Amino acid sequence: MRNIVTIMAAAVLSFAGVTGEGHHADHPHWGYKGKEGPAHWGDIAPEFRLCKEGVNQSPIDMNRFIEAELPKLKVYYAGNARSVVNNGHTIKVETMGKDEVVVDGIPFNLKQFHFHTPSENKLKGEHFPMEAHFVHQSDGGDYLVIALMFVEGKHNKALQKMLNDLSPKVGEKHQLKEMFNPGELFPKKLDYYRFAGSFTTPPCTEGVRWIVIKQPVEASKEQIGLMHEIMGDNNRPVQPLKARCILK
Repeated sequence: MRNIVTIMAAAVLSFAGVTGEGHHADHPHWGYKGKEGPAHWGDIAPEFRLCKEGVNQSPIDMNRFIEAELPKLKVYYAGNARSVVNNGHTIKVETMGKDEVVVDGIPFNLKQFHFHTPSENKLKGEHFPMEAHFVHQSDGGDYLVIALMFVEGKHNKALQKMLNDLSPKVGEKHQLKEMFNPGELFPKKLDYYRFAGSFTTPPCTEGVRWIVIKQPVEASKEQIGLMHEIMGDNNRPVQPLKARCILK
């Protein structure tokens, strides 16, 4: 029987590449520091031009809200986290089985989830220690990202199942000895914010449905510290809101 998670949510716009966070193997090299860092992404290659010319870029500082009656979002996670890898940009977990989210009447399938330390999105000017992005894609090629914030607190059992098999070596993928349903990472209360955005990494493609779950989850200082030690600071600076507002 499928595990059903009901999220009080709003529709969001599509995000991140299936193989990573919008990265593709044939793209020029980019990073988070120096001449390959976020300030230069738009100049590295023509296909990255939206990183400097886009009008709905992510991440953002969520500080301008509109009250809205957000529809319930039904999330059906029946699969498992399968493998974990440090791909040089993030810690990415690949999934298997049918993990589905329905937004705007469109089914989106979970492709992978990955992490950023500290968080990429801010809430009223403040970062969280860590943020996870659950990347979904529809059959039509649109993307949906559910973002989950982490705070320091108690040991996170689901996260530990991933960390047990994580190698710090770039590109060394390990199968999880103890697979787990990705929904185990979610909090019980799933109210959320909604906004339109983009990939947070090159090529910074826009038209991404974003849902940010309001309630953060806990992970221990040691768990978050280990992930930061492996990834470093892999958060793109927040981008201008321009005409956008965040629904809540």
